[in-house]
Amino acid sequence: MRFHCLFMPKQETKLVTPMSLLVDAVLVIAFFIYMYTVVSTHVQSHSHRMILFWGVLCSLCMTVVFWLALQMFRVVVKAQRNGPIRSN
Repeated sequence: MRFHCLFMPKQETKLVTPMSLLVDAVLVIAFFIYMYTVVSTHVQSHSHRMILFWGVLCSLCMTVVFWLALQMFRVVVKAQRNGPIRSN
């Protein structure tokens, strides 16, 4: 019976919850809008279409990097919280 208990999977908490998805969505959308306002002023064109295109393209790339950093931050915080308990 003891042998069976050693191989039972541990219950793990979910890394993604509906609330975390909502927070991520709000942060990513806000970051995209902010980056578009910053980047679109630096596009060297007089055409509104080109400013829109390159502003969105650059903001999208930077937003994906922000999303990836946000996910890595979440995993690191979760690992630190669930890490081994240190006795003093």
